[in-house]
Amino acid sequence: MTTTTNKPLMPETRLDRSDERVSHQDSISGLLRAYITRIKTGDLGMIPVVLGLIIISIVFTVLNPIYLAPNNLVNMLFDCATVGFISLGIVCVLLLGEIDLSVGSMSGLASAIIGVLWVNQGWPVIGAIAVALAVGAAVGLIYAQLYSRLGMPSFVATLAGLLALLGMQLYILGPSGSINLPYVSPLVRFGQVLVMPGWLAHLFALLPGVLMLVQGLRTRTRRTQANLSCEPLSSLWARSIFLTAVFEFMVFYLNMGRGVPWVFGLFILVVVMLNYALKRTKWGRSMFAVGGNREAARRSGINVRRIYISAFMICSVLATTGGILAASRLASASQQAGTGDVNLNAIAAAVIGGTSLFGGRGSAYSALLGIIVIQCISNGLTLLNLPSSLRYMITGGVLAIAVIVDSMARRSRVSHGRA
Repeated sequence: MTTTTNKPLMPETRLDRSDERVSHQDSISGLLRAYITRIKTGDLGMIPVVLGLIIISIVFTVLNPIYLAPNNLVNMLFDCATVGFISLGIVCVLLLGEIDLSVGSMSGLASAIIGVLWVNQGWPVIGAIAVALAVGAAVGLIYAQLYSRLGMPSFVATLAGLLALLGMQLYILGPSGSINLPYVSPLVRFGQVLVMPGWLAHLFALLPGVLMLVQGLRTRTRRTQANLSCEPLSSLWARSIFLTAVFEFMVFYLNMGRGVPWVFGLFILVVVMLNYALKRTKWGRSMFAVGGNREAARRSGINVRRIYISAFMICSVLATTGGILAASRLASASQQAGTGDVNLNAIAAAVIGGTSLFGGRGSAYSALLGIIVIQCISNGLTLLNLPSSLRYMITGGVLAIAVIVDSMARRSRVSHGRA
């Protein structure tokens, strides 16, 4: 009798304790403790970038109050989009633990193709853009084949591509070395002056908070049905309202100047689409799997070669897109396009934004945050009339700090994993 009555009490006791743990994890204090634990284990997220942006803004505003003027911020957004597209492609190859050193030259070649076919040969601008994108896809395919079939390291293949593409750019442009694009054309106006209507920009600013709330409610419902811990409603609503308030204020402030550039809106759209593909699709999960452990990914049935092909092709196509937008921004295609600090800024933006050089960690938002940091530094130094040599040194120092943080975070994750 005693044995039969005691047996049912054991599982009931365990269930009660588990319920206590779930309710404890559901509390806001439990979420804060979990977040602190993530930071201690090396998962820093966007904290370094946000802190860096705050420090940069304070320093340059003290040195020159014009820095945070609405029109100056609008100009920065125009400039962010061109290199930002190139940095997005770099994120894709860095997720695999690889690199593409030719993105600057690819963007310069794309601008040369646009200038020659559109202005010199009289092609429709859409046709010239299509040819440039096709060339970019072909170059990415060549890199992937050299890596996957011949075993050529991506560093060597893309370094050779850098020189070859630069030579093609110089050859296409010919002795003149520069081609001016029609200033009144829609492409040039898109890259230089077109901004969103104020009401539309405010409408777009609502979307991130609404999407966060909807997605959070769906996730919370699924986890509740599965008897798993979930985020409190108060925390979810607070995050959504805070995000919406921040974006709405930013749009309001930018509208005090020229407004939100359409080209930056296009950049944000591509960032969101690529991040969704990386986080929510089979292809994206395969990218992270290959970057984390290539052999394990191959044994699990992932077509590793196709993943490499897609990553290098996307990288080159996005570099081409950045080159086209850079030509529209400058209203010209020249021998200097894609040279200088384009490669440095694109790679630095991806790393500074949080994409790991070791593969397997990162997001499309890394390119967005990183290029904003890079452009904030560049714009602030320009307002102070400081030489470009100092800008290179400061940007290089920021990149070195980002790599050090990434290495330390990776070491922390490894040590906690062993523990």
